[in-house]
Amino acid sequence: MSRRSALDIFFSLAGGALLLFLVAPLASTLFSTTPASFWDTLRDPEVLSSIRLTFLAALAAVVFGLLTGVPLAYLTARRSFPGKRLVQAVVNLPLVIPHTAAGIALLMVFGRRGLFGRAFAPIGITFTDTVAGIAVAMAFVGLPFLVNAGREAFAQVDPEYELAALADGASPWQAFWYVTLPQAWRGVLTGALMMWARGVSEFGAVVILAYHPKVVPVLVYERFEGFGLAAAQPVAVVLIVSALLVFVLLNLVGRRQGSG
Repeated sequence: MSRRSALDIFFSLAGGALLLFLVAPLASTLFSTTPASFWDTLRDPEVLSSIRLTFLAALAAVVFGLLTGVPLAYLTARRSFPGKRLVQAVVNLPLVIPHTAAGIALLMVFGRRGLFGRAFAPIGITFTDTVAGIAVAMAFVGLPFLVNAGREAFAQVDPEYELAALADGASPWQAFWYVTLPQAWRGVLTGALMMWARGVSEFGAVVILAYHPKVVPVLVYERFEGFGLAAAQPVAVVLIVSALLVFVLLNLVGRRQGSG
């Protein structure tokens, strides 16, 4: 018991140090900004425009992720095919690639002279310094969260339910839509929220592909560079509060999933 107590004490101190390391910068930023300064920031037209742009671009990225990432998540959870591990590794690449490097890679493909940039130009869609480019950068860095969460959610659904639906005459589409997805939706929603939050906080890939119009992380950087810490701090608080709200939503979804 004494050895266990010593172990628990050491691990508690180590864990406490980690929590302090994580919480101290966030708490310092939050509590050093007065409510008046925070509300003044929220009334700033440039900040409001940047917040609206950031949230909507991240939402567009999530919609793209739902349309493409959910099918891939289902396939990797349910099917065995050649190169499956390679596909999973490719999905996770944005997690290990520095995001400034990701921005350069995206610029090479989605820039005016890039493959996709030239392909979409005739229909009036460009990605350099546009909202479309911001959404592309957000989608690139956030898709692993949605695909991985969706794959785990689909893997937890018993395949027997799908087989029973197929045996009763349902089509594969109907079995997926009415049987599998309703049981996996909380995991998919969790991944979508994480992807949205990751997109909102993205800086490196966005600043290279689409510096303008400015999303909130770029605005924080610009105000810090131009006017110092005091000017950037209230805008940074907006990002932190947004992240905390997403964290609360994730906990609520997780609790309901656990109780279900």
